[in-house]
Amino acid sequence: MATYLALLKFTPQGLQNVHESPHRATAFKAAAKKAGVKITQTLWTLGAYDGALLFEAPNDTVVASLMIALAGLGNVQATTLRAFNAAEFATLVEKLPRL
Repeated sequence: MATYLALLKFTPQGLQNVHESPHRATAFKAAAKKAGVKITQTLWTLGAYDGALLFEAPNDTVVASLMIALAGLGNVQATTLRAFNAAEFATLVEKLPRL
């Protein structure tokens, strides 16, 4: 399974109902599991983003549909990144064409 990082920002609606955020995170984790996605970390943050999700998913299509569904609830906007661990990145670099 591939690893992904989603950076989250509360919308005005999400801020208005911020006290529900832990409950929404639990519900999202359950929905993600049904979609074949394993949420490994749910974090609330300070700075440019209000939260982050670290998760594993079988493919980009599953991730796209899950993140669109999350954004559709209106509480957060997400920027999702494909992440590579050290071994995956080393394999990727080894396969780079020599230009």
